[in-house]
Amino acid sequence: MNISSINGLDGTPNAAIYAASKSGVISLTKSAALEYGKYNIRINAVCPGAIRTPMLEKVFNETGITQSQYESQIPINRIGDPNDIAHSVTWLCSDEASYITGHIMVIDGGVSAR
Repeated sequence: MNISSINGLDGTPNAAIYAASKSGVISLTKSAALEYGKYNIRINAVCPGAIRTPMLEKVFNETGITQSQYESQIPINRIGDPNDIAHSVTWLCSDEASYITGHIMVIDGGVSAR
């Protein structure tokens, strides 16, 4: 299981290096899934959007953007909780997802649906 970011799906202003590294994780996931599938090894990645973490708090502090302003850009109107990611990762690693490999699961409250 790999962790990327929605920033790895598209370009991100003022975060080119971060976006490029997360895009690399997506390509690595797909390539590894193709290589290791014959051994019944599943490799997937999740791409979180805005999740309540110290990194997001730093964004708020450094940019002056408020939580309310940020949430207004998310279709479900809330910042994700780390458990939103943890539950998805747990499911992807479980036998319930045994036929899923090379998948990039976006968990962003609908941001990438735009």
